[in-house]
Amino acid sequence: MRPDGSRKPSKKAPNRHDRAIVVSVLTAVSLSVVGIAVLLGERGDAGRGSAGTSTQPAGVVGGKGGGILANVQTPKGNAPTLEIYADFQCDLCGQFEKVMGSMLTTMAQAGDVKLVFHTLSFVDINLKNDSSSRSANAVACAADAGRFLEYHAAVFAAQPAEEGAGYTDAQLTEFAGTSGITGEALTTWQTCETSGKYAQYVTDVQVSGEKAGVFDTPTVKLNGENITATLSTPDALSAQIKAATT
Repeated sequence: MRPDGSRKPSKKAPNRHDRAIVVSVLTAVSLSVVGIAVLLGERGDAGRGSAGTSTQPAGVVGGKGGGILANVQTPKGNAPTLEIYADFQCDLCGQFEKVMGSMLTTMAQAGDVKLVFHTLSFVDINLKNDSSSRSANAVACAADAGRFLEYHAAVFAAQPAEEGAGYTDAQLTEFAGTSGITGEALTTWQTCETSGKYAQYVTDVQVSGEKAGVFDTPTVKLNGENITATLSTPDALSAQIKAATT
């Protein structure tokens, strides 16, 4: 169990959420539900930009604070929608990406699923840094360059082994190159990233996630139904997606 990163520290805020929800622990070969809880309380605003009109990146679905459709160009008309709620500093989310990421990317590129990511950022509060928010802003900038999936994979591939170490500015820039953002698109991405263009959007996604009843990560929904507790292997998830195809 993570000592503090997956659990919201106790605060004296009067409106603190006090719900513990069982989350999925993913191994290199399978997913199994265990009793690890994530408690979310009042959000701080450090590193998240000021309140105001939210500028949204390319691919956002569902309005203000909606997730990013990672494969905008490819979904077939009958493809089901798979929504993934994750935080780039959440180690369970990193394990989920390691186990499921390749399969989901293949299905998304083939148009067999509408793959929507909600980049949450509550772990910033737990770990007292701003790496979740900064990396979520950076991947939103990558969505504008048409490289969301590639950047998303690069961030998780470099997730620090030491909890709380976070991501440096140099790493975030390196991920852009790794994900294939070059030339003018890279210049645009750099301006977007360094200015925190999507900081308010990142905050809106966190708020929307809580309003949708998501208080733990990773959370996976298929056509709106939470299927996190039923996940077992990539093949099993693929089968559920295919069974949901209309």
